[in-house]
Formats: sequence, C-alpha cells, structure tokens
Amino acid sequence: MKGFSVILIAILAFSLAFGTAQAQSENPSASAKKEYLVGFTKGNKANAQSSKKLISAAGGDIQHTFQFMDVVEVTLPEKAAEALKKNPNIAFVEENIEMMATAQTVPWGIPHIKADKAHGTGVTGSGVKVAILDTGIDANHADLNVKGGASFVSGEPNALQDGNGHGTHVAGTVAALNNTTGVLGVAYNADLYAVKVLSASGSGTLSGIAQGIEWSIANDMDVINMSLGGSSGSTTLQQACDNAYASGIVVIAAAGNSGSKGKRNTIGYPAKYNSVIAVGAVDSSNNRASFSSVGSELEVMAPGVNILSTTPGNKYSSFNGTSMASPHVAGAAALIIAKYPNMTNVQIRERLKNTATNLGDPFFFGKGVINVESALQ
Repeated sequence: MKGFSVILIAILAFSLAFGTAQAQSENPSASAKKEYLVGFTKGNKANAQSSKKLISAAGGDIQHTFQFMDVVEVTLPEKAAEALKKNPNIAFVEENIEMMATAQTVPWGIPHIKADKAHGTGVTGSGVKVAILDTGIDANHADLNVKGGASFVSGEPNALQDGNGHGTHVAGTVAALNNTTGVLGVAYNADLYAVKVLSASGSGTLSGIAQGIEWSIANDMDVINMSLGGSSGSTTLQQACDNAYASGIVVIAAAGNSGSKGKRNTIGYPAKYNSVIAVGAVDSSNNRASFSSVGSELEVMAPGVNILSTTPGNKYSSFNGTSMASPHVAGAAALIIAKYPNMTNVQIRERLKNTATNLGDPFFFGKGVINVESALQ
C-alpha cells in the first residue's frame, strides 16, 4: 500500500459565519489617523461633494458613503475628529471600533441531539479524553482548550497548528467552550487532543492514520473521532481500528460524502469497519443530506448541514459534511462516559444506537438520529 493516500472527506460547502475583519495595514505616514463614522445633522444633508470638502479640509479621507443614512466612514487625525464634533453640520463623530462576536451562539445541532438537556443536568464531558484525528487543531483559538496531541504528517510536526481548518472545525463541534463567546460544543468540558494525520492540503497516508490511532491507544483516549475516509480498505487501518476498539475506546468515523446511488453501498473506510461507528448526516428537519453515504454499516445520523463551528485565527464558519456529523456523535459519547464512567465502549455504542430516533430505512438512516437525553437515562 506504499504511497496510498487517504483523501479527506470533502467539505461540500463553506460559508464564513462571522469573524473579525482584518484591518488594512496603515500607511506609516498616516499612522496618526484613525477610522471614524461621521454623521450629518438633519436639514444639512451632505451631498458627496460638500461632505468630501469638509472631510478633506479636516485632513481626512472618505472611505465609504452610506446609501440610506447621512453617514460617512472616514480616516482622520484625532485632533481633526475632535474639531469636527463642534461643527454645527455634524451630528456625531464616533470611532470605527472593531467588533467581536461576544454573544455565544448555540449551533442548531446541540439542541437537535438534545445535548442541551445533558448540560442542564450538569453533564458536560468533564474528564473525558477525545482524540481528533484530522488536520490538527488551532490551539490558540480562544474557544478551544486543547490538552495536547501529536503529529504523524511528514513536514508538519506541530499538531497544535491547523493549516487547513477542518480539524479545528471538528474540534469545536465536540468541545467548543462554554465561555459566553463564539459557539458551544456538544461536550464543552471534554479534553481535546489534536492528532494530526492529515496535511494542510487535507490528505494523509494509511500509515499516518494508523499511527494516530496507536498514539490514541497508548495515551488512554476515551473517544477517537475520524472525520476522514477513503474508498479503499486497508488491513493495517482495520487492525488499528480493531485494536482501539478492543482497548475500550469508542471509535467514530464519518460515513462519507458519496451520497446514494440506489441500493449501492457508498460508505467509506474506516467507517465501514465493524469496530467503528459510521455516522451519516441530516439537516435540521431530519432529512438525510444529499451527500451523506449509505449502506448496511451505517449506524447513526447526526447534524451535518450548515454546522457553525471554530476555524483557525479565532474565527467561525459553517461547513457541510458527514465530517461535521461525526463529531456530534463523538461529543455525545463523551457525555455518556462522563455520566457513566464504568460503562464499556460496547455498551456506549449500543446505547447511542438503541436510543436514536428512528428515521426510516436503516440502509439510508442507520438506527436514526442520536438522542443524548435518552442515551443518558
């Protein structure tokens, strides 16, 4: 299998949800200038020419003229801004300060799988170790608490950096912090471990993934999440997954984004292995996502459409994919372990399946969408 490369499950859609805009680098000669929003008094509606003259006379530059209000965005020296405030034609001058996403958003997937019910009873994943086998995790993200990890990608030795964004997004769904900012994870007090097995380009070798699984066994991980896959199997990868499962780890993987072609099995590897929980994706109405792979090994479904989570650089984005569904199940497993620390991984797996909400034909939906509230009872 030398040279064989396992392809990262494609992210089928990407949209920036929210993040701080990057300020343009300032001209050193204009470093004394700041950005302001200048409003004109009613009855003194500023046309483009007159407002431009007024701002230019004050030593400023107009950056933007608003269409539906008498306001312009300008760069001005601080003293000029103070002087403009005294001009009778000026209603206000305010600094164009940078805004952050301060209110915490609860992504729709959290209440959809009833993880919020677990949080309400104090079950938050404390003390549970979750290995994210992916592109690494941006450990500097303010909404993530990464405890450690290791890299098995040649040329990318730091697992706490993520040149792709996929791993950071997956990590946030599992355990984004409950800290009044950004988003909330399924098991927000779980311990995250970054196990880099995919490069910044989103691909990795069978050997690298198998080494990541072995690291997880050696370091007593409770849960492994693999939002990755390929169309070909491997004896090495299967043995690694089997060993992790035999050691007591809950092993979870994305079913794949190959969609359905009638009754043809489209589930990828490692999700297809018996030792791995294969996770498909649904939308907020419990419709199977069109891209979600199907087959007899499909075990459970979870939210995988328009999932808002963390991305590198303290940002947040919405992604689609079974890659996004799998970490919902990893977080759910962490919540069960936190409440029932003596429960075996086999029992946890059965509980996730047996308490899922049935959605129809198991070939297309497995046992249904996971229900954390029921699983914890």
